[in-house]
Amino acid sequence: MIRRPRRTRRNATIRRMVRETALSVDDLVYPLFVKHGRGEREPIVSMAGHYRVSADELVKEAEEVRSLGIPAIILFGIPQRKDEMGREAYSRDGVVQRAVAAVKERIPELLVITDVCLCQYTDHGHCGIIKNNQVDNDATLEVLSRVALSHAEAGADFVAPSDMMDGRVRAIRETLESEGFKDTGILAYAVKYASSFYGPFRDAADSAPMFGDRKSYQMDTANAREAIKEALLDVEEGADIIMVKPALAYLDIIHRVRSRIELPVAAYSVSGEYAMVKAADQKGWIEGEKVMMEILLSIKRAGADLILTYFAKEGARILRDYEEP
Repeated sequence: MIRRPRRTRRNATIRRMVRETALSVDDLVYPLFVKHGRGEREPIVSMAGHYRVSADELVKEAEEVRSLGIPAIILFGIPQRKDEMGREAYSRDGVVQRAVAAVKERIPELLVITDVCLCQYTDHGHCGIIKNNQVDNDATLEVLSRVALSHAEAGADFVAPSDMMDGRVRAIRETLESEGFKDTGILAYAVKYASSFYGPFRDAADSAPMFGDRKSYQMDTANAREAIKEALLDVEEGADIIMVKPALAYLDIIHRVRSRIELPVAAYSVSGEYAMVKAADQKGWIEGEKVMMEILLSIKRAGADLILTYFAKEGARILRDYEEP
């Protein structure tokens, strides 16, 4: 008997009916960069279409995000001052804390996630407290817990520790529980690689390290088994959602984590992925929208339940238009 798999590919209707993976606007989380001031909207040169915005402008962005059906945002702060301890990161009057309160007051139904790290806030650009020219893991845990607590107090629905310190999920979970924030979730950057795809983000957040690199705490790009170990540790420590970062070059890791973890799995399609597509599209070398949707679909197909992506608004518009009768 002749096998003809093409029978289920012969037209758009049957292809849609037997499609194995469905991408939805409900899968998307939109990253935003917030700075001090009012009426501020500063373009990020390496990330076309993205801006560093003040809290009032961020609320407008959040309203647009919600109007597109995107259910969640994640916030990254640009402080006024940096110091060796990253003190603004946990200030009750910090840039992220004020932005969270403003968004939740105007759009309470929008899920607000906050990045919990110190790299944007420290004058040395590392994700933790420096002692003897090294990042001190355990000294950093106390500061990260204070940051997470300040975000929860401002109204964040989820905090997202991205520092890759050992034990930080447990430290944050214990702090939140002890302070009465038992319903605040933790989206853990459980599997975060020391990747070269972060360049545009470091420009946007002014977070490049002033010395050395982050390879002593972010994961070796060659390792896969270690990803499972990291994910399982964060599950044990109390994470609610596990994340892999970056996404596109680590689809195999997303799939491995999905196959071993029962919690929801998120993936971060990072700034370098976004910038490459935008640059190639601008040159006319690719069809940018089609490549964007193919990338997002590949991340979902690999096993991600949620996708943090700078393409979220563009993707949502395409999905909305596609779904209209």
